[in-house]
Amino acid sequence: MSLDVSPELLARAERGEVGDGEFVACVRDSLPYAWKVISGVVADLEGSAAEFADNTTPPPSETERGQLLRALASDAIRGGLERHFGVKLAFQNCHRVAAFAPSATGSARYRAFVSARGQLLNQSPELRDC
Repeated sequence: MSLDVSPELLARAERGEVGDGEFVACVRDSLPYAWKVISGVVADLEGSAAEFADNTTPPPSETERGQLLRALASDAIRGGLERHFGVKLAFQNCHRVAAFAPSATGSARYRAFVSARGQLLNQSPELRDC
């Protein structure tokens, strides 16, 4: 299961749409490691003049890696986080998370990060089974 959904939130979802705030709070509470990594790269981005910030530290365990995978592989979760933080998220190698300013998504750096070449260059034997 990706998210720990309270009975109240599930009942609201069954009756109709759920707001981004409620959804993002559920993500934050369900996937604390993913939230920490993503909010960290967003804070790094906001504190600089750079067009992106990233985290290259592998998760300490498969549990944390699973949280990143669930957060960034789900269109709904990823989109909710992008709207909440006002960034474009990019992901490589089961752990490398980057936050880009929305204005940077047309930049050479963004295109390089999300390219097949970028993925291939970010490989290492230690990360083979991630």
